[in-house]
Amino acid sequence: MKKADGIIVYENLEEITGPAHSCLVVWDVQNGLVDRIFNKEEFMANLAPAVKRLRKKMPVAYTLITPPPMGFRSSWHIYSMMKRFNVKEVGQLPPFMTPGSTEREIPGPVRPEDGDIVLEKPAASIFIGTNFEYMMRARGINTLLFAGIATEFGIESSARDAANRGFYPVVLSDCVSSMDRDAHDRSLKNLEKLVIVSSSNEILR
Repeated sequence: MKKADGIIVYENLEEITGPAHSCLVVWDVQNGLVDRIFNKEEFMANLAPAVKRLRKKMPVAYTLITPPPMGFRSSWHIYSMMKRFNVKEVGQLPPFMTPGSTEREIPGPVRPEDGDIVLEKPAASIFIGTNFEYMMRARGINTLLFAGIATEFGIESSARDAANRGFYPVVLSDCVSSMDRDAHDRSLKNLEKLVIVSSSNEILR
């Protein structure tokens, strides 16, 4: 590592992902999404051991999709959900990630444990509508490792947002997925130009 006017600059993956200043973010790994991704078995087989091993080294933060009540959602949010579910009337929107529903639960192999952080959030960035950044600054965290669903939505948005806020963003390439394989692949190519993209095996080594 180097110093620039008193600022520590990491130079390699080992320094960037040092456990003392890193946190693993498990983004929206909920049944309602896991059951729809293109590579469910492979994704879970990669994610479960990565979470288990990294939890021993650093904090783990989970996110849960938590839409606001209908009267407090943005016009854009309603519009985009109507497009996603291909409906023409607001009243035709199906229930989505309703508290207490099975689709909202985190699958057993990667379920949070005591000491993990669980954040309810309304948007496709971990920094919007949460106290996540405050907690990370208080803990001295400056590297965020991202895993979860979906690559082209919350993962890419949060990783870009993290970079803009001065964090080192690291995306675990084999621990992210999507309902759309082409969009997933395109997103990883974009992210390789903007943040750090590495496999879970490389991180664990």
